[in-house]
Amino acid sequence: MENIYYNRVLESKPSGLDGVLEISPKLKLWTPVQSPVHFYMPAEWHPHRCCWMVWPCRAESWPFGLARVHATYAAVVQAIARFEPVKMIAPPEHVEEAARWCGEGVEFVSLPINDTWVRDTGPTFVIDGHGGVAGIDWPFNAWGENRENIVDYQQDALLAQRILELTQISRYAAPFILEGGAIHVDGEGTVLTSEESLLDPNRNPHLSRREIEARLRNFLGIRQVIWLGQGLQDDETAGHIDNLACFVRPGVVAALTCHDPSDSNYTALQDNLHRLRRATDAKGRQLEIIEIEQPARRDDDNGLRLALSYINFYIANGGIVMPTFNDPADNAAIATLTNAFKERQVVPVYALDLFYGGGSIHCITQQQPVGTN
Repeated sequence: MENIYYNRVLESKPSGLDGVLEISPKLKLWTPVQSPVHFYMPAEWHPHRCCWMVWPCRAESWPFGLARVHATYAAVVQAIARFEPVKMIAPPEHVEEAARWCGEGVEFVSLPINDTWVRDTGPTFVIDGHGGVAGIDWPFNAWGENRENIVDYQQDALLAQRILELTQISRYAAPFILEGGAIHVDGEGTVLTSEESLLDPNRNPHLSRREIEARLRNFLGIRQVIWLGQGLQDDETAGHIDNLACFVRPGVVAALTCHDPSDSNYTALQDNLHRLRRATDAKGRQLEIIEIEQPARRDDDNGLRLALSYINFYIANGGIVMPTFNDPADNAAIATLTNAFKERQVVPVYALDLFYGGGSIHCITQQQPVGTN
């Protein structure tokens, strides 16, 4: 299949181009043809050049204000910085504040942003056919514009492009909506994702499952798509995989589970577990499943369930930075991940406050891999 890459333009149409695909009233895609390039997305345990993060500045995203969130961010930054360089993006007026919180050893990059979820708004880094690093720029429409009160996200929609321009890394703009938290790969041709996220009619109503799979193959070098079903109750991302399951190594998947039939997440998590047990990866292997029981239910001030998950951790160079909740299930989750990643140091960070904003440690990080050439 020939690869066709798309270039996002928010206001003006490039000369000589016909046709436009509307993703939302706020975003449009024009379709220039570029030369096909073969990519593959390396696994998260592939060596990183750095970790990208974005300083939280939008107070309305957090019901208790920013101070508690800044403290949690600083703890995450300091944990990751033990293993690899951190590049923190902040608007010019917030750089000094971020530097005070984060301490030494962090590089600060001044760019305009709306919110903090760089996993979803930043580029997905891939390795090209020559071993060089390139970036995929997915169109972003705030998770299908599924929040009750849609806020401005125009700066976030441009963040991936700005990061790639800043780093002078080749940019390929994708022809369909996808957030980085919606995919997890094994680096050997297999991707985990969910139907709730990628088949969401508010994201890609014009694409079938087969068409989405074809685009995943083109942009990520994927040969096998493993589809889970529904995400966690009240998850603002509408089904992101990084709350549900992730690869620990090729052929091995850590999965969030629930063994209480009365729990509102029970049916979805049991169905996802069943799908994983039946699945095979791109090399034909049946998956080994490592189960991690979810923490107890906690609700926000509006009575909505927080999408708490131990799966929402970050794999750093030599480390695992994972969320904890002062929950009875914390110790078992720490022990399970310590056993699963014997070659890495597991660093727990109390992260309950992050989930009030709609995500956690994996959501606020984006790894930039080292090239292979």
